[in-house]
Amino acid sequence: MNSSHSHRIGVLLAAFGCVLVGASFTAGGALVGYPHAGGQALRYGVACVLLVPLLLVPAHRGAVRRLRALTAGQWGLAAAVAAVGMVGFNLSVLAAERTAEPAVPGVLVGCAPIVVAVFVPLAVGRRPTAAVSAGALLVAAGAFVVQGWGGTDQAGLVWSVLALGGEIGFALLAAPLVGPLGPPLLSACVCGLAAVEAGGLALATDGVRVPTGAESLALGWQAVLATVVAFVCWYGGLRRLGTERTTLFSGLIPVSAALTAPLAGVGTLGFAQLAGSALVAAGVALGSGVVGRRGARPGTTERARGVVAEGRAVAEGSATTGELAARRPTAPGRTG
Repeated sequence: MNSSHSHRIGVLLAAFGCVLVGASFTAGGALVGYPHAGGQALRYGVACVLLVPLLLVPAHRGAVRRLRALTAGQWGLAAAVAAVGMVGFNLSVLAAERTAEPAVPGVLVGCAPIVVAVFVPLAVGRRPTAAVSAGALLVAAGAFVVQGWGGTDQAGLVWSVLALGGEIGFALLAAPLVGPLGPPLLSACVCGLAAVEAGGLALATDGVRVPTGAESLALGWQAVLATVVAFVCWYGGLRRLGTERTTLFSGLIPVSAALTAPLAGVGTLGFAQLAGSALVAAGVALGSGVVGRRGARPGTTERARGVVAEGRAVAEGSATTGELAARRPTAPGRTG
């Protein structure tokens, strides 16, 4: 497998993961009346349990050894991914939607590729990549066209900005952990931590109750497809593409939500959704290297590519983690 093939796999994994996350927004409509923190605790707890058997297959053995090898700082990063990028993200979105239309946090979260592609490199003294920056602008513009801009007050806007921080933190804080753990083990680890964090929050706030039939189906969709499958795919893409390119695919989340909502009778599909989707697709293709990517040199081994990709992810994540810690990144509800 050459590097060009590995790149294509990364593109497919990142795209598929984000499409599943976007589709889960439609399923989340059935959970409006369910305790928010309690629902997240159940969702991530089930996801963690489902991921454990995957770690027992020959390709992923040694999970316990790799977990034991983690430093206190790496465990702190994993806990931050769960708190900021998962639990915090979800609660911020839900809080924003109390006084803001759903499009407001959606549009701001759609700006995550711009922040990662432009401001993160500048923060660590590196020039932004022209293609990735241009792609990020197209993705953000497409997200705005798909969703439009709704009404909000100051509180709704603040919570939406916190949601943007959560989306950014989900990728940046996890980047240094993809290499040491691998996508399946990293997904299981952060899901377990998120279940504990959300469970503690649920005990202190709204508690947990037995879900109804519709709520059980929605939680099951979110746990299996929007968490187990989507997280493994996302981190698999992150490992192959790097942080900046992978974050571009988050623009597919509002597109997927807009395209699947009519299937559930909770939205309409019009020119704005189609035009915005085209902009997002163009931005992802340009920024991720699908368009204009040169062929890889023959003879590059998969192991060598993996080392390079892991090193790049760790370097980007480690550098940006310090910046994020100094600026205290914050976390809309990661329903996927």
